[in-house]
Amino acid sequence: MTAYPLADPDLVDALGRALRAADYSSAGIDGLLGDQAGAALVNGTWWPALRATRTAPAEKRPLATLVRLFLLGSTEPESDVGAAFDGLSVDALVDDGVLARADGGVRALLDIRPHGSDDADYLVVADQDASMRPGAVAHDHVLGIGGASMSLAQAVIRTPATRALDLGTGCGVQALHMDSHCGEIVATDTNPRALALAAATARLNGMTWDLRRGSLYEPVAGETFDLIVSNPPFVVGSGSQDYIYRDSGIVGDGVSRQLIENAAAHLNPGGIAQLLANWVVYDEENWDARVRSWVEQSGLDAWVVQRELADPISYVSLWVSDAGESPADAARRGADWLDWFEREGIVGVGMGSVTLRRPAEDRPADIVIEEITAAGQEVTGFEAQAWFTRRDFLRATSDDDLLAASLSTSPVFLETQSLPGDDGWQQVGASVTRPGGPGAVLGVDEVLTALLAGCRGQVPLRGLITLLAEFHGVDADALADAAMPSIREAIGRGILFVAE
Repeated sequence: MTAYPLADPDLVDALGRALRAADYSSAGIDGLLGDQAGAALVNGTWWPALRATRTAPAEKRPLATLVRLFLLGSTEPESDVGAAFDGLSVDALVDDGVLARADGGVRALLDIRPHGSDDADYLVVADQDASMRPGAVAHDHVLGIGGASMSLAQAVIRTPATRALDLGTGCGVQALHMDSHCGEIVATDTNPRALALAAATARLNGMTWDLRRGSLYEPVAGETFDLIVSNPPFVVGSGSQDYIYRDSGIVGDGVSRQLIENAAAHLNPGGIAQLLANWVVYDEENWDARVRSWVEQSGLDAWVVQRELADPISYVSLWVSDAGESPADAARRGADWLDWFEREGIVGVGMGSVTLRRPAEDRPADIVIEEITAAGQEVTGFEAQAWFTRRDFLRATSDDDLLAASLSTSPVFLETQSLPGDDGWQQVGASVTRPGGPGAVLGVDEVLTALLAGCRGQVPLRGLITLLAEFHGVDADALADAAMPSIREAIGRGILFVAE
């Protein structure tokens, strides 16, 4: 067996042809499993998918065998495996670390799965996770497609870039997504096994990436990029490196700090860096203290969104259950981990996304750090790009210019909060929300509610404020001054926009 799987490029090419010949694709697997079994598998319930493959018609049996091998962790008869890989030797796949003989049959050593859609369906190579194999994962385990990697892929701004960096590439999921809009991709990792599997992922999909081994920015010293994306081993701990995919070997939240503080040196003017990060919280009232110091040190524009603040037990439980360790080992590791949290005075860990931009001109950095935890308000690439566009517009536009402009209100919901009183329901608050916009919520009073209703792109803002001032019997200039911060906030949140 080779040192790392899929080391033979010719075999990788033959594997790709065999998988596609069997219709091993997102659409093919969906058709085989059906909606209900497919949805159950996505949610972690595997047995309906196993049942569906066992009852597959004859023409789909090769595909069913491949699904059981790579997605369900099943051991299959060698004759069935040979038929599924028509024209490709089982011996060759065993020698190259893709398959292994065991229990009188053949099982997969890797997780190879389709990823994408009918328009762009890819194959991704990773190690099988703990749910598909007995015992704890290996020290150099390469994580596959997961919730974190998909969250980051969804958040990346997809404008064309000449040169991009996937820092901590793992199996290559981020590089795979960047390939469609980036001219040159450098992908790095400290784990040589990860680089080997990322190389296989690239070749299976007809892509070429510059793969380099090294930590943090060391492999790209002195180089700059238009886009940097990173899903690093950000787990907060004592500095041990039990599992490379999650543990950086750097104490505490040091890996997130170093990635953020040093990003500017590797970004071209106007360049974007987007990463997932965890940060230590010593005081829940000031949860943003550490990450704020990092982004201020970077000198970059920043939009930091905390999606969750995990207490120590919840945080440690998440990660000790991830590696497939025995209950006794997990309990011992969890206790040691919590002891370390307690000694350090850590009350929680912030978990979220960080979007950075190097300003194209010399000016103070524009930094916003906020907590957005509601479902359906995840950061997307479209929203991240729109965020910076709106911030640029506000910075370049004076209050007088805004007052002269005709504004429109985006589709929003008006929500009111009331309490029962002696005279019936008494309204105590109101807000407007732009659906799908992360953080796109604005508290409103009676005047601002009326102003938003009147912004239909037809009357200049000054005229609307004048009408409202006359109705309420107040000075128009004073009302404009009072309303302007909320108007700017509404524009920044995409609730108001300048009509074309």
